[in-house]
Amino acid sequence: MPNDAEKPSPKGMSFYQIFKNLIPYVKPYKLIILATLFLTLVGSVLAQVNALVLQYAVDSVSALVGAQDKLKDGFVILTWITAILLGKEILVALITFCQRFLGAKLRISISKRLALKAVDRILTYRMSFFSAKDNDAGKLQTRIDRGVESLTRLVNNFFLDILPLIANAVLALILMFRSNVKVGLVALCIIPVFFYITILQGKKLRGWRENHRHYREAKSHSILNILQSISVIKSFNREKIESDKQYDLQQQITDNQLKTNKTGFLFDGLKSFVEQIGVVLIIIISAYLVIQGEMTIGAIMMQVMLYNNVSSPIRQLHRIYDDMNDALVYSEGYFDVISADQEIEDRGSVKTPDLDPTFVVRDVDFTYPNGPKALKKVSLTIEKGKITALVGLSGAGKTTLINLLDKFYEPDSGSITLGGIELSQFDTEYLRDNIGIVMQKNHIFEGSIEENILYGRPDATHDEVVQAAKDAYIYDQIMDLPKQFESPATQLSGGQQQRIAIARIFLKNPPILFLDEPTASLDAIATEQIKNSIDAIKKNRTVVIISHSISQIIDADIIYAMKQGQIVEHGKHEDLYRQKGVYHDIFDASARSLNIVKLAQTFDIDGDGRIDFTPGDEPIDEARDDYYILGD
Repeated sequence: MPNDAEKPSPKGMSFYQIFKNLIPYVKPYKLIILATLFLTLVGSVLAQVNALVLQYAVDSVSALVGAQDKLKDGFVILTWITAILLGKEILVALITFCQRFLGAKLRISISKRLALKAVDRILTYRMSFFSAKDNDAGKLQTRIDRGVESLTRLVNNFFLDILPLIANAVLALILMFRSNVKVGLVALCIIPVFFYITILQGKKLRGWRENHRHYREAKSHSILNILQSISVIKSFNREKIESDKQYDLQQQITDNQLKTNKTGFLFDGLKSFVEQIGVVLIIIISAYLVIQGEMTIGAIMMQVMLYNNVSSPIRQLHRIYDDMNDALVYSEGYFDVISADQEIEDRGSVKTPDLDPTFVVRDVDFTYPNGPKALKKVSLTIEKGKITALVGLSGAGKTTLINLLDKFYEPDSGSITLGGIELSQFDTEYLRDNIGIVMQKNHIFEGSIEENILYGRPDATHDEVVQAAKDAYIYDQIMDLPKQFESPATQLSGGQQQRIAIARIFLKNPPILFLDEPTASLDAIATEQIKNSIDAIKKNRTVVIISHSISQIIDADIIYAMKQGQIVEHGKHEDLYRQKGVYHDIFDASARSLNIVKLAQTFDIDGDGRIDFTPGDEPIDEARDDYYILGD
């Protein structure tokens, strides 16, 4: 959080750069803009009618004083004035409607394009972008939402507010000079003073507005964090702590806003004072010119109204200028998101007819953005059609290695090949079509159960979805729901959601499987069911499995034991266990956590050291694989 809120932030993008970046979004609507500009010009001309009519009315009525037929002549004058003003108001109403409608269409259309651009853009970024500092989900969402809102308001201000106001002020100033050069010069001298004060105000407030942007992002992220962690907060009775954090953050926001508003009000008062000085000067000079016979009384009224047509737009311009400064702050955040070209994934181009699912990793180093080194000189081979297990304590680098194999990240050094081809050269979409991942915590999207399963293969039939659900042992539970496959997937339990994720993989049916703690959130019976399903889907596939469950890794073709980002042991279960190293310690700890001795005693039904895993009272067949001798 910025503590020096009173210090303006260094200037980033200029208005010119923002408008330059906006051109591609505005260009498709050039006909709407041209129509708006035409209406602006007509509207600006009509805005001067009142001043001209007022001069005509005052001078004409003044001339009637002492005339013989005052009522008749006055009626004619009033009739013309009424007709002109009513006709003008009708035209203004029509022009205003057209301007607002076209403006709304322009604003909504550009807002849509900006929002879609942001979504399309971030979908192309590599995972390192989302892992970087200040790119948390809440902050990114605020940056995009506020950026789109600010840029849309900027377009609206420029084409629907600024241009009409400028045109109005320029025409009024021209008429003032045409009527009397001296009065026009007074008005002209006031304008730069007004603009100078407005620019000073913008510079003074820019740093605080930049800070306010950071505060808003932090607030959005903190609230999102509370919502995501509400069960933990309540279980530890930490509501007061979280409330205090929010209070401190909100207090910083409040202090920053009060300083911003206080400064803004001071400058607004100064500008209002300068504006009124202009009015006084014009009245004095105009009155003097009337006395000298150089100007009529009606001209005084016209000059005051014209000056109001000059000062009123400028008065509104400072409000628009303030909005544009806000837009400048939030627009920078938006364009920072969509212009992170260095974060775009290298999509590659290789698509092999027959993919050889053999990975070879050589001397790979990797460091997460703003994080510690996760992998150090890692080398291993993942053979085609075999099961490779990665074991190690939390933080050893197992999931990181999976992320590299799926091209979520790129290694700092070293090489990863698939079928002898550098992984970076593969077309990313093609590569991921051939890889299925089941993670410890899989995301479930808003929508029905069927829609979530179809995420594995969108063109699958309903029958294929049903079969995938059966393979994942979730079908019966789905059918017990009121809406069955149309039920909301987000309402399922954690274990059920995990099986939905596994059903996606059955539907996708890829040749390569990455299983990262696939049964971590399942109960014992579900774990056994899913293990059977995974055992079935693993056949004839290249499988990499991460698990703390002994049963998941003990029958792997090769096991790699990792520690602090390095591979310290590899081999089959029996060989690794005999080495009495990392794998031995993990295996023994797992056995103790399962209370394996007690389990063995429970199954040793005859007390002879033989363990029978057969159900019920069926006779024991000593030739069966599930009949074991309990050793030392």
